[in-house]
Amino acid sequence: MIKTGDKIPSVTIKQATPEGGPDVDPAAMFAGKKVVMFSLPGAFTPTCSQKHLPGYAGKLPELKSQGVDLVACLSVNDWWTMKAWAEQHDVLGKIVMLADGNAKLSTALGIEVDIPGMGIRARRGLFVIEDGVVKSAEVEAPGKFEVSSAEACMMKLQ
Repeated sequence: MIKTGDKIPSVTIKQATPEGGPDVDPAAMFAGKKVVMFSLPGAFTPTCSQKHLPGYAGKLPELKSQGVDLVACLSVNDWWTMKAWAEQHDVLGKIVMLADGNAKLSTALGIEVDIPGMGIRARRGLFVIEDGVVKSAEVEAPGKFEVSSAEACMMKLQ
């Protein structure tokens, strides 16, 4: 698994945007920026929809005030699903929605997990990244939601 001091790997995935689903390379996107990236198993799933994404949506102003340039959400979903989910939560264009449809980034980060009935997904986690280098990496224990919440992120940034 990726750890403190590692560089974000260079892979091509999709980003859900108001205009569509362009190819992006998170390594290039994160260069020169302070980034908070949270990973989760899937759009429209219970904890992800009720707690994880809404928590970051609610804390965006506070995160920006802590010097965060970009907040990104990583999930093994297609960009259409990530776009619809972002629209439902009014975060499209506010939180960078990284659609890792083939789990390329999740696998490169070492956070992929095979969940029965869902297939390969990203583990729930939180990554604080500065200029493409991981400053903090937290991955949740199975079934937990403790170290990757927006509140936990705010504590990391203090």
